[in-house]
Amino acid sequence: MQAILHVCPATLADSGIISRIVERSIRVGCALDHRNDPHLVNAWLDRQSLDCISAWLSDPQRYLNLALLRGRPVGVGMATADGDIGWCHVQPEWFRRGAGRALMSDLEGWLRIRGQPRARLRSTRTGAAFYRRLGYCESAPALSQDGLQAIPMDKPLTSPA
Repeated sequence: MQAILHVCPATLADSGIISRIVERSIRVGCALDHRNDPHLVNAWLDRQSLDCISAWLSDPQRYLNLALLRGRPVGVGMATADGDIGWCHVQPEWFRRGAGRALMSDLEGWLRIRGQPRARLRSTRTGAAFYRRLGYCESAPALSQDGLQAIPMDKPLTSPA
């Protein structure tokens, strides 16, 4: 029997679990990007600290979602009302099981409701193939961001999910 995946809006009470999912996803899932350099990892995590997450959850211009599998949190995503997808993080043991796709579909739906014609993001090297499978295309040359490679990508949102 296939497990049921449910995506819902995150709440302030979810700050701690979101922080833990983000940290595990970065430390374990993005090792290709940060090459286990503690300075890069810490700088990356500092930009997504518990305080930042709590502030983002209180910001009506941001939407954070949570993927639950059998009621257990397995992934998180964030978008801003101006069309940017800030991130999509999944617990490494749940990679390639549909949580990332479900989170992204929900984020894109939130952007469509707000009239955004395109979703934009900056992908890591680790995430680029995932985003391409979802219809994202590179929109500019890769750039260096705090010692990490960031690949600007976007996708039209004019068609239904």
